[in-house]
Amino acid sequence: MRQIVLDTETTGLDPLTGDRVIEVAAVELFNLLPTGEVFHSLIDPERDIPAEASRIHGFTNGDVADKPKFPDIAEALMVFLGDSDIIAHNAPFDFGFLDAEFFRCNRPALDRRRMIDSLAMAKTRYPGMPNNLDALCRRLGVDNSMRGSHNAILDCQLLAQVYLEMMGGKQPGLELAAKAAPRLVTLKVEKVERAALVITPPTEALAAHEAFVKGKIKEAIWLKPPFSSEETA
Repeated sequence: MRQIVLDTETTGLDPLTGDRVIEVAAVELFNLLPTGEVFHSLIDPERDIPAEASRIHGFTNGDVADKPKFPDIAEALMVFLGDSDIIAHNAPFDFGFLDAEFFRCNRPALDRRRMIDSLAMAKTRYPGMPNNLDALCRRLGVDNSMRGSHNAILDCQLLAQVYLEMMGGKQPGLELAAKAAPRLVTLKVEKVERAALVITPPTEALAAHEAFVKGKIKEAIWLKPPFSSEETA
């Protein structure tokens, strides 16, 4: 099962008002585990990066001035994504920005059926709790000590680990065990003969039980037809 973990960094929050992608990163997973295959590019957004955006991801106009424009990397990105499902934290945000960029270079939008939103998954699993990437790393024991800013490639690598834990924490050893040749194991079972043990309550206990039933339970169902002693005798 091939999946892609994806993240973008942008000049702002809304592609419909002119905000652009300045970084895109994607990490390949196979059976929930990273393969080491990575796509990463900084992008010239062809506009200024506001100071408030730089405070979040750390990129300035100078960092992207000589980088390729989105049409220059669009084909390579689409080839890397292939037709695999795409995992992103707050996926509608990343899909919306990429769709806007693909539209500008006359390419099709991403199929929403491929979208896996890890933020929506976390909100369902941990309702009422902080579910940003840092909070999930702390909760699930993923080391994020190197995360000083919202770097897309690092965020993809962390999200890949978080997603693995949210999916049940599958371990590589299980994958290796599944590929091992099957071995038939035959167990020898010895038959042991045992006599049935019959327990008969004392007469006073039976009498006490009958008195309890008559005094506490009205119309006991096991005394009604067809189970009454008169009909079954």
